Amino acid sequence: MKADVRLILTADGSHTAVNQVLDKTYHSIHGAYQESQRVYIELGLLPAFEKFPAQPLSVFEMGFGTGLNALLTAREAQATQRMINYTAIDAYPMPLDQARQLNYDELLDTSYLVKLHESPWGEPVAVNPFFTLTKLETRLQKVNVEEQFHLIYYDAFAPTAQPELWKTEIFQQMANLLLPGGMLTTYCSKSYVQRNMRTAGLTVEKHPGPPHKRDILRAIK
Repeated sequence: MKADVRLILTADGSHTAVNQVLDKTYHSIHGAYQESQRVYIELGLLPAFEKFPAQPLSVFEMGFGTGLNALLTAREAQATQRMINYTAIDAYPMPLDQARQLNYDELLDTSYLVKLHESPWGEPVAVNPFFTLTKLETRLQKVNVEEQFHLIYYDAFAPTAQPELWKTEIFQQMANLLLPGGMLTTYCSKSYVQRNMRTAGLTVEKHPGPPHKRDILRAIK
């Protein structure tokens, strides 16, 4: 089933989508690009490159959505010539006709966005020589992957819309998906989210967020 979405421009000129059923945006209205770059690239991917320098990096994304996080990661893989195997899940993908209207390639001087969205589900696709994407159309609670990951981008909708995705049991599942020393980054820094992460055995760090967001989280196994 496809998501019911409409596109809007955020404050930094990049698009986000609004899920019409949940009445929630996929990214911050204060800047979709700025948020993703800060939360997932600066706080997650770049430190993971330093922490795991000798091997291809395995990244898991909860919430493929607009494809922005995957696009930024593919861009970084190309720029640094670091191999990344990227697995993303989404239970309700964006319709392709709307995904093609997103302005990220124009804004970021990239050329991967359409390929990210048009790549078949359940099959690895080489988006560029350094970035391989595997998309899974499934709910997080039903995800079945055998590998473990160096890094998780946790980009579920806000707890007010999907409280079931911010519980201790989910973070225990995420901890099991992480390799030792692996990291999870997310935009949500609510106290009970931090507590649930710690109960799941993760070490939680608060870091400064993007514009209009005081704190974001990095959790380490």
